[in-house]
Amino acid sequence: MRREELSDLAVFLAVAEERSFTRAAARLATSQSAISQIVRRLETRMGVKLLTRTTRNVAPTDAGEQLVETLRPAFNDIDARLSALSALGERPSGTVRITTSRHAAERILWPAVVKLLRDYPAVQVELSIDSQLTDIIAERFDAGVRLGEQVAKDMIAVRIGPELRMAVVGTPSYFAEHGRPATPHDLTRHACINIRFATKGGLYIWEFGRDGRDLNVRVDGPLILNDVGMLMTAATEGLGLAFVMEDHAEALIANGKLIRVLEDWCPPFAGYHLYYPDRRQLPPAFALLVNALRYREG
Repeated sequence: MRREELSDLAVFLAVAEERSFTRAAARLATSQSAISQIVRRLETRMGVKLLTRTTRNVAPTDAGEQLVETLRPAFNDIDARLSALSALGERPSGTVRITTSRHAAERILWPAVVKLLRDYPAVQVELSIDSQLTDIIAERFDAGVRLGEQVAKDMIAVRIGPELRMAVVGTPSYFAEHGRPATPHDLTRHACINIRFATKGGLYIWEFGRDGRDLNVRVDGPLILNDVGMLMTAATEGLGLAFVMEDHAEALIANGKLIRVLEDWCPPFAGYHLYYPDRRQLPPAFALLVNALRYREG
């Protein structure tokens, strides 16, 4: 669409809303004759009468009403977006509330939040660390951060991190005494450290996959925890095997304190996503954070 055509549509909308050429001319800071000429030009181009004119009133025809219903939300959206862009240049302010797991907060959110607060001192961020799946609308959060598979379908989801993998790890002394599992089924004969998540209630079932085949294994062992930090401590003490996010164990694997097994049974899965309700216009401070968090390959 040419700029002239867009301008003509804006003029028509002003006349239809004001129900007067005179008031529309005052609103647009132009002459009544110029507006009349623009409306006639638009009607000629579209081949349909858009306005009914009387000595006292101007009213849209049926075709004009349909055009108004099409134009009004579009122009309102343009106005809102232009206002948001202007706000970005006026040092955004306000509070952004996000519910997130600890792992996502530490590995993904924290670097972006620190930079945002340094660049925009008037912005305030509240991070609520919670392993449960919080109802962000009921609890009045702006957004939540969870794994892609946990995000509800009616939410806008923005990928903010790479794919993730799980890892089965144990100490060298444990494997020297008990041997290494060759398949996930072998874990039933090993001491495994269980974890109980508040979101599931029961013990976490270890999830594996290979060649398109999923395999879930219920494990058993001497210890049940609900904190990943304590899980890693127990694993390094040799109390059993742990099933953790790959990056939790990387440093301990690198320095030889832990050994990884069953790596070929741990495929990558969807990483963290920021999710929020569908809104036409995001508050400037929140829009800045979304842009800062958006994951970019490479």
